[in-house]
Amino acid sequence: MDYILQILGPMLNGTVVTLKMFFVTIVMSVPLGLMLSLGRISRFGVLRSAIGVYIWVFRGTPLMLQLLFVYFGLPFIPVIGEMLILTDFQAAILAFVLNYAAYFAEIFRAGIQSIERGQYEGARALGMTYGQLMRRIILPQVIKRVLPPVSNETITLVKDTSLIYVLAMNDLLRTTRALVQRDFTMTPFIVAGVFYLLMTLVLTWGFQRLEKRYAAYDE
Repeated sequence: MDYILQILGPMLNGTVVTLKMFFVTIVMSVPLGLMLSLGRISRFGVLRSAIGVYIWVFRGTPLMLQLLFVYFGLPFIPVIGEMLILTDFQAAILAFVLNYAAYFAEIFRAGIQSIERGQYEGARALGMTYGQLMRRIILPQVIKRVLPPVSNETITLVKDTSLIYVLAMNDLLRTTRALVQRDFTMTPFIVAGVFYLLMTLVLTWGFQRLEKRYAAYDE
């Protein structure tokens, strides 16, 4: 027990880095994913195709590869490498946001396209603009329908943040590994597992509350 109390300080510091990565990624990737989903179903073919390629690339390659490319590869690209000088945290955020925005874009696209066509036609008959249609009718229904897959992606993000150890960032996993190598004990791994389980437990509880709240509107 004394040893656990001793390692809690460094592990809590690592958890702060993990949570910072998580919250910044969510705050930036969800709106970007929503905008991409709207572009994905727009009537402009070039825009649809460009976003489709973007989604294909970021969903079809490993997140770790994207992290390494953004941090180590971008500096070697002419012009971009000179203009874009990123810290390890900024590089990690850029890679995570671009990756998760691609996944959220497909989730939102599927949610929007699941709405019955008659609702679009009825809104147009009432003289609503596209923006009013989306804001007042479509998106409130989409939020309810995409909550389960968004919940899954959000919980996955908590675990994916452990990948930033490849950039030598002192997140929860890297801190845990350092403690194991220093003290030759598996206890930090168990404590780290409890930390991750607690984070996912809070998220699961929060999304369950949201799902119940939206389900209540159907009763």
